[in-house]
Amino acid sequence: MKTVITYGTFDLFHVGHLKLLERARALGDRLVVGVSTDAFNEGKGKRTAIPYRDRAAIVRAIRFVDEVIPEESWEQKPDDIRRLGVATFVMGDDWRGKFDDLKTLCDVVYLPRTALVSTTSIKEAVALLQQIAKEYTLTFNAPAP
Repeated sequence: MKTVITYGTFDLFHVGHLKLLERARALGDRLVVGVSTDAFNEGKGKRTAIPYRDRAAIVRAIRFVDEVIPEESWEQKPDDIRRLGVATFVMGDDWRGKFDDLKTLCDVVYLPRTALVSTTSIKEAVALLQQIAKEYTLTFNAPAP
């Protein structure tokens, strides 16, 4: 049995996340997904909209995900690979080269990102809509001259 592993925050789960997981699973017989914990994200300076427990539940519910584990540090990856008997480590190509040190333990594959979709772009669009709504509210609730 060939085990594949990937890691991510998976905040505001979208089709790009789904396609990454589907393509990762196609590389083996079993897919393990490390979902970044809230504490780990805080340490990276990231704030998530969805708490870890819910993000992990969403990922766990996907039919081609076999196991979800918490990602609590950058350093845990080699231990996870050994402990779980991982044959292939997968990340999006925005991480190209960052995990090449793991090639001594398993194959490392960087998959292309899904064009025009990312959690960052979704958060930016929501922030823009919030700003527009705020300006609209201020404009139309201002007292008449």
